[in-house]
Amino acid sequence: MACALVGPARGARSQYAVGETLTLTRIDFAKVDRERILAGAATALGRTIAPTSDAESDDFLHMTQDVPALAAAVQIDAENEAKYAAKATETLTAWFGSGKSLKVEIDGFEGLLPLCQLAEIAVALPFLPLPDVLAASVRRWFKGYLGYLTTNEEAGLARDAKDRHGSSWLLQVAAYAKLLGDDATLQSARVRYRHATLRAELNADGLFAGDLRSANPFRNSLMNLDMLAGVCVLLTTRFESMWEAELQDGPGMRGAIARHAPYIAKPIIWPYPADATLFERLPGRRPALAFAARAYAEPEYAALFLKLKDATEPELLKAMPIRQPLLWVAQPRRKP
Repeated sequence: MACALVGPARGARSQYAVGETLTLTRIDFAKVDRERILAGAATALGRTIAPTSDAESDDFLHMTQDVPALAAAVQIDAENEAKYAAKATETLTAWFGSGKSLKVEIDGFEGLLPLCQLAEIAVALPFLPLPDVLAASVRRWFKGYLGYLTTNEEAGLARDAKDRHGSSWLLQVAAYAKLLGDDATLQSARVRYRHATLRAELNADGLFAGDLRSANPFRNSLMNLDMLAGVCVLLTTRFESMWEAELQDGPGMRGAIARHAPYIAKPIIWPYPADATLFERLPGRRPALAFAARAYAEPEYAALFLKLKDATEPELLKAMPIRQPLLWVAQPRRKP
C-alpha cells in the first residue's frame, strides 16, 4: 500500500483497515486507478455514440462515464494519448459540437439532478487536447447552462432545496464556473456553501436530514456526501478551505464524513430505513473518503476508500457523479 499513497504520517492504526498500521493519506490515483482507468477508456473506445436529450438514459450515463475515462487515460498513458483524444473529440462533437449542442429536457427543479453527471465532464475538459473549435463550442454550451442555473426560477428551486438537489446545483455551478474562469460566480458559490448549504442540509449529527426522508436514504446521503466533497475540492483555494467551514451550532464536512464513514465501512449498521432498491449493493466506491483523507490527513479514510468496489448498476452509477477522482486532484500533464 505504501507505493500507492504519499503524504504525512498521522495516527497509528485504522479502525477501517485490515490489521495494518497506516501512516499515509494522499492516494496516488495514477497508480491505484491505472488498470481501472485504462479499462474504462477501452470501453469508451468501443462504445457506439448515441446522443439523446434524456439525461436519465443509459446513453447519457455512458457519455458522462466515457469522456472522463478518456481524459484520465490521456493523463496516465501518453503513448496512446492520440487514440483517447480522438475518441473524446468524436464523443464531444456528437454531443456538444456546433449545430449539435446537447439539448436536455428539464422537467421541474428535480430534473437538474441527473445533469450533475456533467460536472465531471467540465472537470475533465482541461485534460483533453481538443480542437480549438470544439473546445470553444463545449465551453459555450457550459456558459449557457451556467447562465440557466444562476438565473432560471426552477433552477433556483433546486438551489434552495434542503437535500441532494441543492448540492447538485452547487456542484454544477462550481464545476462550470471553474472551467470558465468565472471568479465572481465561484466566490458567490463559496459564500453560499458556507452560509446556506451547510445550514440547510446538515443536521447537528452530521446527517442529511432531507435525504433521510427519501425512498433511498442511504444512497442519497452518500451521493450528497460525494457531491459536497467535490464542491470542497472545486471551491477550496490557498486562502480559503471549504473543508474547514463549520457552523457555530453545527458540523461541516469534517463531521459529515466522520458520521458516514462507519456506515460506509459496514452498511449493515445503518440505523435508518433501508433503500427501496439495491441497498445490498451499496456503498460503492465513495470519492468523498479519498478527498477527505487528503484534506484532513486521515489514513482511515484512505484505507476504507481503497477497500471499496465500483458500483456496476446504472441506477447506482447515476447517483455517483464523481467516477474519476484523479481528474479532481491532478494537474493536466504538460505538453513537451
